[in-house]
Amino acid sequence: MNEREERFDELTEEALAILFEQFWVLRADEPQAYKLIREREHKLKRYISDKFGFDLIIHQHFIKLEKIPVEPKSWMGIQSFSEPMDYAIFCSALAFTEQRSVDEQFLLSDLVESIQEMYQGEFPLDWTNYQHRRSLVRALKEVVRLKLIKTIDGSLELFQSNEEEEVLYEVSIYGRYFLRSFAEELYRFHSMEELLESDWQRHSDDLRRKRVYRKLMFSPVVHRESAEDPDFAYIRNFRNRLREDLEEHTPFRLEVFKNAAFLTLAERKKRYTLLPDQRGISDAALHTMAHIRKHVNLEVTELGTIRLPRSSFESLIAEVKEIYGRGWSKQHREESAGETAKKILELWRDWEIAEEEPDSGMVVVKPGAARMIGHYPKDFGTEKSEQLER
Repeated sequence: MNEREERFDELTEEALAILFEQFWVLRADEPQAYKLIREREHKLKRYISDKFGFDLIIHQHFIKLEKIPVEPKSWMGIQSFSEPMDYAIFCSALAFTEQRSVDEQFLLSDLVESIQEMYQGEFPLDWTNYQHRRSLVRALKEVVRLKLIKTIDGSLELFQSNEEEEVLYEVSIYGRYFLRSFAEELYRFHSMEELLESDWQRHSDDLRRKRVYRKLMFSPVVHRESAEDPDFAYIRNFRNRLREDLEEHTPFRLEVFKNAAFLTLAERKKRYTLLPDQRGISDAALHTMAHIRKHVNLEVTELGTIRLPRSSFESLIAEVKEIYGRGWSKQHREESAGETAKKILELWRDWEIAEEEPDSGMVVVKPGAARMIGHYPKDFGTEKSEQLER
């Protein structure tokens, strides 16, 4: 590791949090955040480049930290998109705006015609098809939300029900800066893996450290994937240095166990996206893991995982619901155990602490789940809630 850097003060920690939590900082929208980062630009750039290998772009109109993960995860996508067509239309819309000058105005009809011509899907786009129009609306809503274009007149929502509706847009200064720049033309890459590999080729040293820092900052938990997992071995061997460095530059604390490593916070910080979140299904998921840890006898593998059939998992959820369900939200009290099991598994996938094997249908719970448990207080007031305390 490099020689220890100067400890960040509270405002520099805040600036780093903004960079990691937001796609970018637009000066017109967040002048104070822009100023905060700009004043600490050199200190932030040194730390981010050394530990993560990321580029911090400082522009007169915006600031952007280009965050490249070690492994892309589903939650890293645009959450309002529901199918590949949404992304294809989104990218086609960006290509359209890059051909226009800043502040140039254009009509929705011109945009959709251009998108139809550029679209490379299996079937051509047909705006008389309601599903295609819905996909377009989802994509363009995101383009507007990101301030890549501005709505001058009209309503995109109306286009969803009538393809004849018109909207007037204007190209913003940010449109041509949304996509990353690559050293080579994109057509030279044939897979997502090649794109990710091209980023690592820029770094001549300390690749392992940068991989580890990216994993720790971007993932709810970093698991030991195999007996010889080199990234996890690095975390275990250098955990004291990592812990010291992270505590000096972020509010996080590093926790390392045999098969899992986390960044945790002693208290909830509004700036950060944290797990578990405040949804009702999180309560059910925390109670489920507490029940598994204390009352379910399952074989644990060398990597700390447990496996059980989907039917057994649903039966387990029914047991947990019987004990804890009285305190759950109305939705989860009234739905079936199978429905709750499905939602818990979806949540655990997002947390990267469980998965369902596609071939066998077995539910695989990873060791990181053992740290995500919850109980009601002993005076919750039900006989059932006291069963787990005996």
